[in-house]
Amino acid sequence: MTGTTTAATTAGRDAAGVPVRGLTVLYDAGCVLCRHLRNWLARQSQLVPLELLPAGSAEARARFPGLDHAATLDEVAVVGDSGQVYRGPRAWIVVLWALREHRGLAHRLATPAGAKLARGAVLAAAKWRDAQGRGGRSRGDRWGGQAYRRADGWSYHPRTGWTYSPTPACSTPSCSGAAPASR
Repeated sequence: MTGTTTAATTAGRDAAGVPVRGLTVLYDAGCVLCRHLRNWLARQSQLVPLELLPAGSAEARARFPGLDHAATLDEVAVVGDSGQVYRGPRAWIVVLWALREHRGLAHRLATPAGAKLARGAVLAAAKWRDAQGRGGRSRGDRWGGQAYRRADGWSYHPRTGWTYSPTPACSTPSCSGAAPASR
Protein backbone atom coordinates (compact mmCIF):
# COMPACT_ATOMS: atom_id res chain seq x y z
CA MET A 1 0.00 0.00 0.00
CA THR A 2 1.10 3.50 -0.66
CA GLY A 3 0.79 6.44 1.64
CA THR A 4 -0.98 8.75 -0.80
CA THR A 5 -4.48 10.11 -0.87
CA THR A 6 -7.23 9.20 -3.30
CA ALA A 7 -6.68 12.11 -5.70
CA ALA A 8 -3.01 11.30 -6.20
CA THR A 9 -3.50 7.55 -6.46
CA THR A 10 -6.45 7.46 -8.83
CA ALA A 11 -5.58 10.43 -11.06
CA GLY A 12 -5.98 9.45 -14.71
CA ARG A 13 -7.83 6.22 -13.92
CA ASP A 14 -11.44 5.31 -13.39
CA ALA A 15 -11.56 5.01 -9.59
CA ALA A 16 -14.83 3.07 -9.84
CA GLY A 17 -13.00 0.33 -11.73
CA VAL A 18 -10.25 -0.16 -9.15
CA PRO A 19 -10.94 -3.35 -7.18
CA VAL A 20 -10.81 -3.25 -3.39
CA ARG A 21 -8.98 -6.27 -2.02
CA GLY A 22 -8.32 -4.95 1.47
CA LEU A 23 -9.25 -2.05 3.74
CA THR A 24 -7.40 -0.40 6.60
CA VAL A 25 -9.73 1.04 9.24
CA LEU A 26 -8.12 3.86 11.23
CA TYR A 27 -9.78 4.07 14.64
CA ASP A 28 -9.16 6.19 17.75
CA ALA A 29 -7.56 3.75 20.21
CA GLY A 30 -8.24 6.19 23.06
CA CYS A 31 -12.01 6.13 22.49
CA VAL A 32 -14.18 3.61 24.32
CA LEU A 33 -16.75 3.48 21.52
CA CYS A 34 -14.07 3.16 18.83
CA ARG A 35 -12.35 0.30 20.66
CA HIS A 36 -15.70 -1.46 21.08
CA LEU A 37 -16.42 -1.14 17.35
CA ARG A 38 -12.88 -2.27 16.53
CA ASN A 39 -13.39 -5.42 18.60
CA TRP A 40 -16.79 -6.00 17.00
CA LEU A 41 -15.28 -5.66 13.51
CA ALA A 42 -12.51 -8.11 14.39
CA ARG A 43 -15.13 -10.77 15.26
CA GLN A 44 -17.12 -10.37 12.02
CA SER A 45 -16.84 -12.63 8.99
CA GLN A 46 -15.11 -10.53 6.34
CA LEU A 47 -15.56 -10.74 2.57
CA VAL A 48 -12.83 -8.11 2.17
CA PRO A 49 -10.02 -8.28 4.74
CA LEU A 50 -10.02 -5.45 7.28
CA GLU A 51 -6.86 -4.28 8.97
CA LEU A 52 -7.60 -2.35 12.15
CA LEU A 53 -4.95 0.27 12.83
CA PRO A 54 -4.88 2.95 15.55
CA ALA A 55 -5.33 6.38 13.97
CA GLY A 56 -2.45 8.76 14.51
CA SER A 57 -0.10 5.90 15.43
CA ALA A 58 3.48 5.81 14.20
CA GLU A 59 2.55 2.97 11.84
CA ALA A 60 -0.44 4.89 10.44
CA ARG A 61 1.71 7.98 9.88
CA ALA A 62 4.43 5.93 8.17
CA ARG A 63 2.03 4.03 5.89
CA PHE A 64 -0.21 6.98 5.01
CA PRO A 65 1.91 10.15 5.14
CA GLY A 66 -0.52 12.04 2.89
CA LEU A 67 -3.43 11.75 5.33
CA ASP A 68 -4.47 14.40 7.82
CA HIS A 69 -3.85 12.23 10.88
CA ALA A 70 -5.39 14.72 13.31
CA ALA A 71 -8.63 14.43 11.32
CA THR A 72 -8.50 10.62 11.48
CA LEU A 73 -8.72 10.90 15.28
CA ASP A 74 -11.88 12.99 14.99
CA GLU A 75 -13.64 11.10 12.21
CA VAL A 76 -13.31 7.49 11.11
CA ALA A 77 -11.21 7.00 8.00
CA VAL A 78 -10.78 3.89 5.88
CA VAL A 79 -8.02 3.44 3.29
CA GLY A 80 -8.39 0.96 0.44
CA ASP A 81 -5.46 -1.10 -0.79
CA SER A 82 -5.23 1.01 -3.95
CA GLY A 83 -5.16 4.28 -1.99
CA GLN A 84 -8.90 5.00 -1.90
CA VAL A 85 -9.80 7.11 1.15
CA TYR A 86 -13.25 7.03 2.73
CA ARG A 87 -14.32 9.28 5.62
CA GLY A 88 -17.35 9.64 7.86
CA PRO A 89 -20.55 7.90 6.72
CA ARG A 90 -18.93 6.61 3.52
CA ALA A 91 -16.23 4.97 5.63
CA TRP A 92 -18.83 3.08 7.68
CA ILE A 93 -20.70 2.04 4.55
CA VAL A 94 -17.56 0.61 2.94
CA VAL A 95 -16.66 -1.21 6.19
CA LEU A 96 -20.16 -2.75 6.33
CA TRP A 97 -19.78 -3.68 2.65
CA ALA A 98 -16.64 -5.65 3.58
CA LEU A 99 -18.56 -7.76 6.13
CA ARG A 100 -20.38 -10.92 5.08
CA GLU A 101 -23.45 -10.37 7.27
CA HIS A 102 -23.77 -6.64 6.55
CA ARG A 103 -23.12 -6.21 2.83
CA GLY A 104 -26.86 -5.95 2.11
CA LEU A 105 -27.17 -3.19 4.71
CA ALA A 106 -24.23 -1.39 3.10
CA HIS A 107 -26.01 -1.47 -0.27
CA ARG A 108 -29.15 0.01 1.32
CA LEU A 109 -27.12 2.71 3.11
CA ALA A 110 -25.42 3.62 -0.17
CA THR A 111 -28.76 4.86 -1.60
CA PRO A 112 -29.71 8.54 -1.17
CA ALA A 113 -32.23 7.71 1.57
CA GLY A 114 -29.83 5.31 3.27
CA ALA A 115 -27.01 7.86 3.14
CA LYS A 116 -29.12 10.16 5.33
CA LEU A 117 -29.52 7.37 7.86
CA ALA A 118 -25.78 6.58 7.77
CA ARG A 119 -24.97 10.26 8.25
CA GLY A 120 -27.37 10.43 11.21
CA ALA A 121 -25.73 7.39 12.82
CA VAL A 122 -22.25 8.86 12.39
CA LEU A 123 -23.39 12.22 13.79
CA ALA A 124 -25.01 10.48 16.78
CA ALA A 125 -21.78 8.59 17.49
CA ALA A 126 -19.80 11.84 17.18
CA LYS A 127 -22.18 13.59 19.58
CA TRP A 128 -21.82 10.75 22.09
CA ARG A 129 -18.01 10.91 21.77
CA ASP A 130 -18.10 14.67 22.28
CA ALA A 131 -20.27 14.30 25.37
CA GLN A 132 -17.76 11.81 26.76
CA GLY A 133 -14.83 14.06 25.95
CA ARG A 134 -11.97 13.42 23.56
CA GLY A 135 -11.43 9.71 23.21
CA GLY A 136 -14.53 8.61 25.14
CA ARG A 137 -13.20 9.70 28.52
CA SER A 138 -15.32 12.02 30.66
CA ARG A 139 -14.38 15.67 30.75
CA GLY A 140 -14.30 17.68 33.92
CA ASP A 141 -16.56 20.38 32.45
CA ARG A 142 -19.52 18.02 31.91
CA TRP A 143 -21.52 15.68 34.12
CA GLY A 144 -19.97 12.32 34.81
CA GLY A 145 -16.46 11.63 36.01
CA GLN A 146 -16.24 14.44 38.54
CA ALA A 147 -17.57 15.08 42.01
CA TYR A 148 -21.22 16.06 42.36
CA ARG A 149 -21.24 19.01 44.74
CA ARG A 150 -23.96 20.03 47.15
CA ALA A 151 -23.07 23.65 46.41
CA ASP A 152 -24.00 23.03 42.77
CA GLY A 153 -27.41 21.66 43.76
CA TRP A 154 -26.69 17.90 43.83
CA SER A 155 -27.84 15.60 46.62
CA TYR A 156 -27.57 11.86 47.06
CA HIS A 157 -30.38 9.65 48.36
CA PRO A 158 -29.67 5.92 48.82
CA ARG A 159 -32.99 4.89 47.24
CA THR A 160 -33.08 7.27 44.29
CA GLY A 161 -29.42 8.11 43.70
CA TRP A 162 -28.25 11.56 42.67
CA THR A 163 -30.78 14.34 42.13
CA TYR A 164 -30.28 17.90 41.02
CA SER A 165 -32.13 20.85 42.50
CA PRO A 166 -30.59 24.19 41.61
CA THR A 167 -29.97 26.35 44.65
CA PRO A 168 -29.64 30.13 44.75
CA ALA A 169 -26.08 31.42 44.75
CA CYS A 170 -24.56 31.33 48.19
CA SER A 171 -21.44 33.12 49.32
CA THR A 172 -20.98 31.46 52.71
CA PRO A 173 -18.36 28.76 53.28
CA SER A 174 -21.08 26.29 54.33
CA CYS A 175 -22.39 26.22 50.72
CA SER A 176 -19.21 24.78 49.27
CA GLY A 177 -19.31 21.29 50.81
CA ALA A 178 -18.66 18.60 48.23
CA ALA A 179 -20.62 15.40 47.83
CA PRO A 180 -18.79 12.10 47.41
CA ALA A 181 -17.15 11.61 44.02
CA SER A 182 -19.00 8.36 43.27
CA ARG A 183 -22.25 8.17 41.36
